[in-house]
Amino acid sequence: MLESHVEIATREGRMDAFFCRPEEGGPFPAIIFYMDAPGVREELRDMARRLASVGQAVLLPNLYYRRAPAAAIRLDANRIDQDPAAKAEMWSFIESINDNWLIVSDTAGILDFLKRQPEVKGPPFGCVGYCMSGQYVFAVAGAYPKEITAMASFYGAGLITRRDDSPHLSAKNITSAELYFAFAEIDHYVKDSTIKRLPEILDPLGTPYRIEVYPGTQHGFAFPLRHCYDKAAAERHYERLFALYRRALPPPG
Repeated sequence: MLESHVEIATREGRMDAFFCRPEEGGPFPAIIFYMDAPGVREELRDMARRLASVGQAVLLPNLYYRRAPAAAIRLDANRIDQDPAAKAEMWSFIESINDNWLIVSDTAGILDFLKRQPEVKGPPFGCVGYCMSGQYVFAVAGAYPKEITAMASFYGAGLITRRDDSPHLSAKNITSAELYFAFAEIDHYVKDSTIKRLPEILDPLGTPYRIEVYPGTQHGFAFPLRHCYDKAAAERHYERLFALYRRALPPPG
């Protein structure tokens, strides 16, 4: 596995990111891995490596780059229920990027970076998001329909809101991407009404999609260091991702 820490030019500065891809067999289709609330950490880098191991180039950007580089951020989702200070700190980071248009803007720089990498094949590209970034990938798919042809959102919060930047409002722009939405059965961050409304938004698009609720799981089930980690569900999540990217992205080489 080839790994590097890279910098990406955005409209507001320099975004640090983790970039990994297999040693041989490229160029590779690229996946943009949008981080969850605790930010870029070894747990996510390991998940990125797992995705890359099947023949993909994976970019994991630090969306908090306006606040600090990833190496300087120490947020722990396992502490927020017991430690009010830890909870407040995490929410201050979340609020700093609680704007889908901001992430869409940053993604322009990410796409430009990927297009210039000799190890990368495409566009088209894929993306995946978890929790807070579940809404980001939905927004990005609507903003860049020619570049993003495979989108996966796991227990995504904020998919349908009353805000002007709600990602469901730009879904009408999605013309060819395959979309996958997975949810935990027990999740106080995602309303049941959101899951029920999604087909009303997705059916008119005429593009393939799948909505799946993982039985018996809690929000965060795919993260191996989270208290709610569910190994069987996490493995299913990789199975779904691998199959999605095989169908919707070009093969390596």
